[in-house]
Amino acid sequence: MSKGKDTKPHIGIFGRRNNGKSSLINALTGQDVAIVSEIAGTTTDPVKKSTEIAGIGPVILVDTAGIDDTGELGKKRVDKTLHTLSTLDAAILVIAGNIFGESEESLISLFKKYDIPFLIVHNKADQGPLSEGLKESLSSYHVVDYSSFQPENEKITDQLVKIIPETIYRNRSLLGDIINQGDLVLLITPVDTEAPEGRLILPQVQVIRDVLDNSGIAIVAKETEIEALIKKLNPRPVLAITDSQVFAKANALIPPDIALTSFSIVLARSKGDFAKYQEGTPKIDGLKDGDRVLIMESCTHHVTCDDIGRVKLPRWLLNYTGKKLDFDIVSGIDLSARPLESYSLVVQCGGCMFTRKQLLNRLKPYIEAGVPVTNYGMTIAWIHGIYQRVTSPFVKNGSITNEQVQ
Repeated sequence: MSKGKDTKPHIGIFGRRNNGKSSLINALTGQDVAIVSEIAGTTTDPVKKSTEIAGIGPVILVDTAGIDDTGELGKKRVDKTLHTLSTLDAAILVIAGNIFGESEESLISLFKKYDIPFLIVHNKADQGPLSEGLKESLSSYHVVDYSSFQPENEKITDQLVKIIPETIYRNRSLLGDIINQGDLVLLITPVDTEAPEGRLILPQVQVIRDVLDNSGIAIVAKETEIEALIKKLNPRPVLAITDSQVFAKANALIPPDIALTSFSIVLARSKGDFAKYQEGTPKIDGLKDGDRVLIMESCTHHVTCDDIGRVKLPRWLLNYTGKKLDFDIVSGIDLSARPLESYSLVVQCGGCMFTRKQLLNRLKPYIEAGVPVTNYGMTIAWIHGIYQRVTSPFVKNGSITNEQVQ
């Protein structure tokens, strides 16, 4: 399956000012994509660059500001640098001049907190070796001697291949444990005001490609054509996947002997914390007057009167619970500015624009704070009374099926 820019593995480059982070990125990409200067603090906001790494494939390198930046503006730069941690699949910490102190130790602690595999690059190694004391203190880490002026990129890329789990850069099949060669899969794709002009939305494209990768047959139709289409199909589809917004109609039209789910739930199993979603979804029934619900989108987009996250979900939750609920909505990788504990429920979109690591890191603070989390599709299914039916393709004997990425 081809990868969109934001779904490629993200590798952050960290270190003090003038340690050679930007030079390292230029060497790894073979291009002058990052500004190199003797002036400390040249890199301000994190800068992303796509490249290829042998053994991994397409990746995004993220150049960050110096972790030792000072002053009020410098603190803001460091804050932005640290904000990137929740988006990363791996990290490179660049050190030089035998300087390793509290800034580096703090950063390594954060790598461990976010479960980010990391590599330490001793840059400017041509100017002198690591001291014996520092070499000893770093002996438990992956350390590579390097010089941007005499680059041996394989030293770094070979180590990255070793430390980054294959599950990060090798996409697991969305439906590989559900369908077999030759199976028909019916995809129900409404064309409404939210549908992009002249194309399908990313989750629909991803599922079509996965069906083809598994030698299945994808049949795509609008919800208005399903009733007549079902009567014509022979053999019958083994699975129907619908846009969650038309769950009720799809449930009525798709016979019980055909498994039914949604694009959002397919992504929930592939990228999100499916087990936590299962725990959190029933908490909808416990919402009370005055409770606050956080709706988290993964992308920014033009808001319409049919917007699923900003219009329909709040309305459906209000109607279903009969309670006076308050809603906050955040987009991208941001968390809410409110205290985590102020929420009674978090509803996350499918996350088609995120890597799995980014989505899990986004959910993690709320889960740790004890806030129930769920997913767009699972929420809509619960509200419409079809939750068990649409999650059952991915739950066998009470356990999540084996394609769930751990």
